[in-house]
Amino acid sequence: MLRSLISLGLFGSWLMFATQVQAQQITSDGTLGSTVARSGNAFTITNGSAAGSNLFHSFREFSIPTGGSATFDLVNTPNISTIFSRVTGGSVSNIDGVIRTINNSNAVNVFLINPAGILFGSQASLNISGSFTATTADSILFADGMKFVATSPADSSLLTMSVPIGLQMGSRPGGITIQNTGHGLVFPINPFASSPDRSNNPAGLSVNAGKTLALIGGEISLEGGVLNAPSGKIELGSGSNGIVTLDTASPLQQFGYSNLQQFGNIQLVRQSLVDASGSPAGAIHFQGRNIRLTDGSAALLVNSGSANAGDIRVDATESVELQGIGTSGFPQSLLRADNFGSGNGGNIVVSASQLVLQDGGSLHGFNFGAGKGSNISVNTQNLLQLVGLSPLSGFASSVNTQTVGSGSSGDIHVRTNQLQMLGGAVIGNSTSGTGLGGNTTVHANSIEISGEDPQSAAASVIVVGTFSKTNAGQLTINASTVKVSDGGGIVASTVNDGNGGNLFIHASDKIEVSGVGSVSGLPSRLGARADVLAEPIRKLFGLPNPIDITGNTGELSLNTSRLQVTDGAIVGVDHPGQGNAGNLQINANEIVLDRTGSITAETASGKGGNINLQAQRLLLLRRGSEISSKAGGTGQGGDISINAPIIVAVPMENSDIIANAFRGRGGNITITTQSILGLEFRNTLTPRNNSTNDITASSELDISGAVQVNNVGVDPNSGLIQLPAEIIDPTQQIAATCAANQSSSFVITGRGGVPINPMQDTRHDRPWNDVRDLSHFPTRTVNAKHNAEEMLQPTALMEATTWYRHPKTGKVELVAAQPAKTSSTATCAAKY
Repeated sequence: MLRSLISLGLFGSWLMFATQVQAQQITSDGTLGSTVARSGNAFTITNGSAAGSNLFHSFREFSIPTGGSATFDLVNTPNISTIFSRVTGGSVSNIDGVIRTINNSNAVNVFLINPAGILFGSQASLNISGSFTATTADSILFADGMKFVATSPADSSLLTMSVPIGLQMGSRPGGITIQNTGHGLVFPINPFASSPDRSNNPAGLSVNAGKTLALIGGEISLEGGVLNAPSGKIELGSGSNGIVTLDTASPLQQFGYSNLQQFGNIQLVRQSLVDASGSPAGAIHFQGRNIRLTDGSAALLVNSGSANAGDIRVDATESVELQGIGTSGFPQSLLRADNFGSGNGGNIVVSASQLVLQDGGSLHGFNFGAGKGSNISVNTQNLLQLVGLSPLSGFASSVNTQTVGSGSSGDIHVRTNQLQMLGGAVIGNSTSGTGLGGNTTVHANSIEISGEDPQSAAASVIVVGTFSKTNAGQLTINASTVKVSDGGGIVASTVNDGNGGNLFIHASDKIEVSGVGSVSGLPSRLGARADVLAEPIRKLFGLPNPIDITGNTGELSLNTSRLQVTDGAIVGVDHPGQGNAGNLQINANEIVLDRTGSITAETASGKGGNINLQAQRLLLLRRGSEISSKAGGTGQGGDISINAPIIVAVPMENSDIIANAFRGRGGNITITTQSILGLEFRNTLTPRNNSTNDITASSELDISGAVQVNNVGVDPNSGLIQLPAEIIDPTQQIAATCAANQSSSFVITGRGGVPINPMQDTRHDRPWNDVRDLSHFPTRTVNAKHNAEEMLQPTALMEATTWYRHPKTGKVELVAAQPAKTSSTATCAAKY
């Protein structure tokens, strides 16, 4: 039985091999006069049907054996500029040889149309003078309304000299597969200091400089495949049920997908490569449903010369994923745009429902030249997730732009519903050359930045910074909620002589910063600061020791409803070197510091930064928390300004407000509040083992700063009055003028003079209204002269006897006792 199964398996393998060999040939279907001559594995194609500058061929089969060739000999039609070749027999085209054109007077574009599918093997190549489009569309549409249909042979009378304007995709178009051994990219130094060396790449499927290489079909798969279009365009589009529009007016053909009803998947695996580098670099476009680059696969634009590069665009209706290391050691899957010229680098633009970067998967834009570096734009309707580092190289999953040349770094723009960065992932924008750092802007509903890589302790972080003497760019965060934990950070930094950038965070709901790194023990942080990098990184970039950093840190501004800093986390503008700390501005309804959480503006030897806190409702310090502006060496302590209606530090928990210096002058502390509880002014800070809560602005060797507390609250005792000792006799306060036989009544409405709350004045609520009809009462003539004289009499001032706080405006108003009412005779003349 086993022998029979083995024999059956061998027979099946032989049958598949025989079928494949048989299919690897080119035969005409006899409809358009195409002539095919074969010599071994070489096929020569002549004649066909010409219409103006268009030449049409129709084949029953179109496959090229390994090492074979298909040559379009234009000796009889030398002046044509476009060849349209359809395959009508229903079999997949297996191409493992060269497609070429000869004897043509013009550059010739070639279209290969096979709805059944197309497979390019590792030996497949192109030797044509124009652009090449391989598609599994049903037909090609022309401007005059004609169609060149591949699903059923058409009459030659339907041929046209018009230009193609679209590809009609059927309901189930075949797939297109590119197979090869994978790219041989290597980084001579590292991905941050050098562009990848492309000299070891296989030739792959290539077109001439400035031309387009397009694959438009069902599923698109590159299995170690390599596509090259130097200074040209590479188009990968997957879809069905609709028309892909086509514009051939320029060599870099344009394709549109708005008329497709459905999209398919595109994958690049086993170190596949799509490369449109050149002088200038061209453009790359992916369009599909799910687009995946794995196993060290890459899309690459390396720009040189004085012209601007094109863009790498990835458009997915669902997901984009970059993950996994290469099969031959390439460290990460990536989209990369490098610039070496005086022109601008190409941009990287990704649009999807979600983008996931793992195992070092990255979007990189690096500038080595004088032009502007590549911008990176990410727009995801649902999720942007970056996780971990490359297990091979230790490079982070990242969205990263950097300049090492004289041109500026590109900008980063991120717009997403949810941003999640875990395990050492990075969104970074920096300069290590003479060019300025770029700006980074993030718009999100929720942002979560958490954790470190368990091996290297590299933290998850959004950062703009400078590694050189040039200034860094600006970092702006707009979100509903921002959560930073387990050593993560949002940082504008300097690690050299250049000044760090400014950091602005606006979170409409809340900002939470908590904890320390589980591996490094370093605090989670929001900061404009001079960072202390690990020694191997300092050596890699030739950076000074932390104490020798002279660049100043930038400004830090936070606007949120609630700021919560807990468990050793830091919000601050800090500097461990010789530079000055920037200013820190926080506007919030509530600011809560707990479990050694801190707000800081500290320097080792420069001037401490100023801290300005505006809390609309509450500032709370608990369990060893701290607000501090400290300066070491001869630096002057920064000033602290706090404005909050209530400031609370729980007694005996050692929470402090400090503006101290060592040899320089202590900073000033100004506090404006209605109530400050649990904190006391002291000339010097008490030891940590003393549990008191201190306010201090001292200097150990120079002049202490001033502490001023402005209490804008009202002393409740000032509004108390002495009640009368004798109670008024109520029998003397009731008028009995209504006869019992008049069916009179007395009704009390409202709350009887009781206000809505104790803070409200009773004058805003009338407990009783006289609703009688006044027309039933006799009127009296008003003496106008007497009335005017009364109005001109000065109104006597009345002494205030109490106070209340207005519930809406919050203002304190003084209230006088009501004057005694004169009695009058009531009448029951009118009924109501």
